[in-house]
Amino acid sequence: MHTLEALNQALFLTINATTSTPRWQIDVASFIADYVIYFVPLVLAALWLSGMRNNRATALRACCVVLLALGFNQVIGHAWLHPRPFMIGLGHTFIEHAPDSSFPSDHGTVFASVALTLLLARKRWYGELTLVAGLAVAWARVFVGVHYPLDMAGAVAIACVAHGVVTPLWPLAGDAVTDRLIALYRKVLAWPIARGWLVQ
Repeated sequence: MHTLEALNQALFLTINATTSTPRWQIDVASFIADYVIYFVPLVLAALWLSGMRNNRATALRACCVVLLALGFNQVIGHAWLHPRPFMIGLGHTFIEHAPDSSFPSDHGTVFASVALTLLLARKRWYGELTLVAGLAVAWARVFVGVHYPLDMAGAVAIACVAHGVVTPLWPLAGDAVTDRLIALYRKVLAWPIARGWLVQ
């Protein structure tokens, strides 16, 4: 464990920005670290608004994987507090963050969960875009000093576990949940749907 942690910290210091890093690079990385997460709901909304039932079911399944994976993260974080770099005075930090457990990364978990679900569902274009955005966020959050590289690797592992749990359970209730949410969507948004502003 000590060797792995030493490797983790060494990799962090290799990626982490310093006081001599150009300000524009830090600003770009800070933007990516904080705001590219909003790309995920846009992708899921695009799938839903395509009107195709299969796309909608995939978006809902991705949401389930995300929620379960984040639940796993909460359990891990409460059971084992792994301090973030700034909590032990390691490297440099350029954005504010609560002093909670770093492992695994919630941002990384969200991206990994959605990208994995979309790619395995053969939504290749959506999945690849999410994967690229997720890699950018993973790099940025290490670069600005709030995560270690292994926090991101852990996020991928947690996403895989959550996907492995959700996938065999989905046939049991996924179709019913999808149909009910589609019916609710059509009822609540009947007015814009009737005018052609939204697909049915």
